[in-house]
Amino acid sequence: MKVIKAKTAGFCYGVKRAVEIAEKAAAEGRCYTLGPLIHNEQAVSRLREKGVCELPSIGDVPEGAVVIIRSHGASEKDMNALREKNCEIIDATCPNVSRIHKIVKEANEKGRKPIIIGSESHPEVKAICGWCEGALVFKNAAGLDAWLNEAPENRALPITVVFQTTETQANKDGCNNLIKKECTNYELFDTICGATSMRQSEAAKLSEVCDAIVVIGGKSSANSLRLFEICAEKCPQVLFIETASELDMDKLKDAGTVGITAGASTPAWIIKEVYNKMAEQIKDIEVISDVEGKTEDMETSFAELLEQSLITLNTGDKVSGVVVGISPAEILVDLGTKHSAYIPVSEFTDDPDIKLEDAVKVGMEIEAYVMRVNDAEGTVMLSKKRLDAAKNWEMVEEARANKTTMEGTVTEENKGGVVVSVKGVRVFVPASQSGLPKNAPMTELLKKKVKLRITEVNRSRRRVVGSIRAAQIEERRAAAEKIWQTIEVGAKYSGVVKSLTSYGAFVDIGGIDGMVHVSELGWRRTRNPAEVVKVGDMLEVTVLSFDKDKKRISLTCKDPGENPWEKFINNYELGSVVKVKIVKLMDFGAFAEIVPGVDGLIHISQIADRRIDKVSDVLKEGQEVEAKITQIDTENKKVSLSIRALLEPETAPEAEAAEDTADAIVYDTDNPPTEVE
Repeated sequence: MKVIKAKTAGFCYGVKRAVEIAEKAAAEGRCYTLGPLIHNEQAVSRLREKGVCELPSIGDVPEGAVVIIRSHGASEKDMNALREKNCEIIDATCPNVSRIHKIVKEANEKGRKPIIIGSESHPEVKAICGWCEGALVFKNAAGLDAWLNEAPENRALPITVVFQTTETQANKDGCNNLIKKECTNYELFDTICGATSMRQSEAAKLSEVCDAIVVIGGKSSANSLRLFEICAEKCPQVLFIETASELDMDKLKDAGTVGITAGASTPAWIIKEVYNKMAEQIKDIEVISDVEGKTEDMETSFAELLEQSLITLNTGDKVSGVVVGISPAEILVDLGTKHSAYIPVSEFTDDPDIKLEDAVKVGMEIEAYVMRVNDAEGTVMLSKKRLDAAKNWEMVEEARANKTTMEGTVTEENKGGVVVSVKGVRVFVPASQSGLPKNAPMTELLKKKVKLRITEVNRSRRRVVGSIRAAQIEERRAAAEKIWQTIEVGAKYSGVVKSLTSYGAFVDIGGIDGMVHVSELGWRRTRNPAEVVKVGDMLEVTVLSFDKDKKRISLTCKDPGENPWEKFINNYELGSVVKVKIVKLMDFGAFAEIVPGVDGLIHISQIADRRIDKVSDVLKEGQEVEAKITQIDTENKKVSLSIRALLEPETAPEAEAAEDTADAIVYDTDNPPTEVE
């Protein structure tokens, strides 16, 4: 007979932690638990012999007693009641369960309705309900669907959905699909324990390759029952037992391959007893450690597990483990030893922008350095960032040697420059290499992601120097080359104003600076570029011309669709009476704005119905008057206006009108007339 032993069989991190906490507390004196610590009567009996007493309710707890909160957790009400009795509370709640307590409590505070997918009678689910009000519990998607159909408004309720940690992936997927299809305001949290998921996945694989499977676990254990259900779906013979005494070997006699798995509350010594009973009755037995086919001696396997649990850890050791829990303050890691290991968030990374939930998941393997060992408490503090730092130093040295660009976040302003965190390594960037203009404040770069070149590395002094400017130059050079390869007249770009001169603005269109002449900054007449734009403005520009040899580009901001002359022609004609605004007084007349960007000239002879000596005697800048369009020069885009034409009868002598308007040819705003003209 071949026996395949599941790697994940037996205690999970949360149960192992709870048992260790209880044993330690019992060694110091009598202590109590509210209900069984874990769902395994044999393990609970052993704890009872050591002085861990099980009590059915809060009312039975003596005043000032030491009370261990079991791995399933307790309600907020029970916790407060214990405090009122002045009890010493030792919280052995599984970290994954504690996370659910926090989720449902916060949901309640936000006015959301908590929904729990799981077994309503299970202690874990009862405790979760005790951290919120009005929670609904459904066994599966069918129960949830029935509630949604009770009333149309249920689909619009703000709901927050969590799962009992021992739920199956299939049940979770079914509920998630229903919620996403039917509900309009929901939050979904994947709270199934990572170790549980791995155990269930391995059980499913066993059921596909084995003739029979033995599931070891307490009959009241939810996760053990789930294993039985998963195995029974595909395997024809599944035995669900609590101890070796329940094993019926007659049901296994015809099986060529037998799988062994166990729930999270099953201690290793019970699994070993089951194997020993099988070995006593079957002479030719081969043990395989997993479905991949690795052969292993069961006795050796348990000896190795025991030896591993007694491993001594020292500061500075490099260790590997599996993430079993994530909280806002720390990451819990199962090292497979007797210690409870954790990584404080501050020791996970120095990256200020990292999102913990994206960077680490329950079930993933993780490497770290041992920072501190507390054998008295059975805890180990780990640091992932210290291990990463050693690896990242090598990457930084390689980047300097290969002249490759790296990316980091500016974390602080330092004397003479800034400090950039590049994969946890501090890189100093002098002010001259910051890429900022001279005398610009370094604070502009704080908390920004930047690209830089590593220019100096001295590992012994832990000194690294970099240059943001070098990376920018390289980036601009590559961008400029790309533009020169594709540029053409009429091409449009988005650019940033880099500098201003008296005659225009230089605009960076992505690695190359182009010139926008003052006359091309807009359709309205502009004497000074600063009246229209400032350094740092974003502009949409069009290429007027370019010279690749001289590396020159002429740009315009004018939008043909906004051409004011076209607007004027489309809306006015010769003889139209318009309301105009006086914009400039000259000796020979006054310029008046007809539409923004088009001015007409009112000659001095056309300002009044009498001869005047000075334009300012009648008009002033900013004044609005009515005038008649007396001439339109389409070819030269010039307009003549007359106020006098509106004051005199239209029968006025033609000769006099001709004499008075002889000089009333008007220039557009781009070419104003001079006194000589």
